[in-house]
Amino acid sequence: MTNREAMLEKLADLDAEHAKAVAGGGEKYVARHHDRGKLMPRERIELLVDEGSAFLELSPLAGWGSDFTVGASVVTGIGVVEGVECMITANDPSVKGGASNPWTVKKIFRASQIAEENGLPSISLVESGGADLPTQKEIFIPGGKLFRDITRASARKEPTIALVFGNSTAGGAYVPGMSDYTVMVRDQAKVFLGGPPLVKMATGEESDDESLGGAEMHARTSGLADYLAEDELDAIRIGRRIVARLNWKKAVAPPTSYAEPDEDPDGLLDLIPTDLKEPFDPREVIRRICDGVSDTNGVVFDEFKPLYGPSLVTGWARLHGRPIGILANAQGVLFSQEAQKAAQFVQLANQTDTPLLFLHNTTGYMVGKEYEQGGIIKHGAMMINAISNSTVPHLSVIMGASYGAGNYGMNGRAFDPRFLFTWPSAKSAVMGPAQLAGVLEIVAQQSAEAKGQTFDAEGFQGVKDIVEAQIEEQSMPYFLSGMLYDDGVIDPRDTRTVLGICLSVIETKAYEGTDRFGVFRA
Repeated sequence: MTNREAMLEKLADLDAEHAKAVAGGGEKYVARHHDRGKLMPRERIELLVDEGSAFLELSPLAGWGSDFTVGASVVTGIGVVEGVECMITANDPSVKGGASNPWTVKKIFRASQIAEENGLPSISLVESGGADLPTQKEIFIPGGKLFRDITRASARKEPTIALVFGNSTAGGAYVPGMSDYTVMVRDQAKVFLGGPPLVKMATGEESDDESLGGAEMHARTSGLADYLAEDELDAIRIGRRIVARLNWKKAVAPPTSYAEPDEDPDGLLDLIPTDLKEPFDPREVIRRICDGVSDTNGVVFDEFKPLYGPSLVTGWARLHGRPIGILANAQGVLFSQEAQKAAQFVQLANQTDTPLLFLHNTTGYMVGKEYEQGGIIKHGAMMINAISNSTVPHLSVIMGASYGAGNYGMNGRAFDPRFLFTWPSAKSAVMGPAQLAGVLEIVAQQSAEAKGQTFDAEGFQGVKDIVEAQIEEQSMPYFLSGMLYDDGVIDPRDTRTVLGICLSVIETKAYEGTDRFGVFRA
C-alpha cells in the first residue's frame, strides 16, 4: 500500500468518527428536535457566522472511547461573526437534553482557555438541562470554573454573549446570568435555577415554566433578558447585531497579501510513511504549507543552522503572509546539538516577536552512555527551558511520532501551545509500544534473577502482547483527541488553512517575546 493509499484510508476512518459527533444523540432525537421547530447546534452556528467564512471546530472527538457520546454534547470552535473572530460554544440538545458530562466541562474549559489567551469575544448558544446528574461528582466542583471564566472574560473587556434557545437550568442558568448580553427566544427559552418540580419540593410553591423562567417574563419582569427574540432566526440576527456594535479592533493589522505554496498541499498525503520508523524530510511539508516564493523574494524557507544538529530543522518562513519560526523534526531522534540549536532559535524568535510552529516527528532524546556523558540531559533541559519560558505564541502539529520527552521539547500539550492539532498518522506516548513492552520484560527478568528465580520468557510473551496492544491503542490520535490532548485531528491537506486561521486569531491580542529564561546549565 502506498503512503497516499494508507493516509486516505486513515482519513476515511476520521470522517466516520467525525460523523458520530455530528450525529449527536442519533436520528430519533435529532428528528424530535427538528419537529419542535428547532435547529441543531451546527445549523445555528452556520447561520451565525458570516456567509462563506470558515468555522474552525475544536475538539470534535472529545469523549471518544468513553461511555459518553463522541463530541461531549457540545460544539466549540472559532467563527467569524460580522467580521469579528469569536469563540462559539453550542450545546447539543439531542444528547440528553444538552446535559453536561465530565468531557463537556473539559471541552468548554479548553474553549475558554483559547478565548482568554487570544482575547476573543465569546458567544454561547444555550440549550442545556444542566449537569448530567449521575456524574455530578465529576462536574459540580470543577464546573464552577465555567462561570468564573465568563465573569473574568467580561472584566478583561472580552464580550460574552448568550443566545438562549431552550432550557438553561440550574447551573446552566448562570451562563445567561453572567454574560454581558443575553438574548432569549420567546416560548422556547426557559431559564431558572430550579424548575417547577424542584420549586415544589423545596418550597411547596406551584408554578409553571413561563412564570418561573420564561423568556417573556425575563424580558419584562426580572430583566435577565436584554433582548426578546421571536424565533431562533431572530435570536441569531440579534446576536450578529450585538457583535456588529462591539466596536471591536484587533491588536495586529492583518497582512495585505500572501502567496500560495509553490508545492501542492495535496502532496502531503504522499509524504508520511506507513511505518513511522521511516524518516521523511519536513522541508517537503514546509514547502506545502508555507507561502511560496513570489511573496518571499525567491525563498520559501530561510533555514537556520542547516549543518548543525541536522535532525532538527529550524528556520523562518511566512504563512498566509505572517512571519513564523519553524522547528521540525527530521530524523526522529533529538541529540545534544539539536537541543542547543533549538534553544538558541527560540531565543531569536522571542527577540523578534515571531510566533513559533512546531512540527513533531520525534522518538525523543537520544539515550546511551556516550550521550549521557555528553550532556544530553542538560541540553534537553536547555531546550525545554527555552520553550517553557518563551512568550511568543506557539502552534504545534503532530505529524508522526511524538514520544517521551521529545513531546515536551517540541511543545506538546503540557506546555500550553496556543493550538495543537494532530494528523491521522500521529502517535504519542512515553515510548513506542514495542519498546515499552520490551522494557517491562527486561525489568521482569532482572526482578526474577534478583530473587533467584528462573524467568519464563515464553510465559511473559502474553503479557508483552497485551501491553503492546494497550499502548498502541492509547497512542492513537482518536484516543488522544478524545482525552482533549489536542484541539482536533485534521486532514494534512487542511494544515495550511487551519494554521492560517490560528495565526489570524492570535493577532486579536498583543504579544511580545521575552528575554527572561531560566538558568541554562553549562
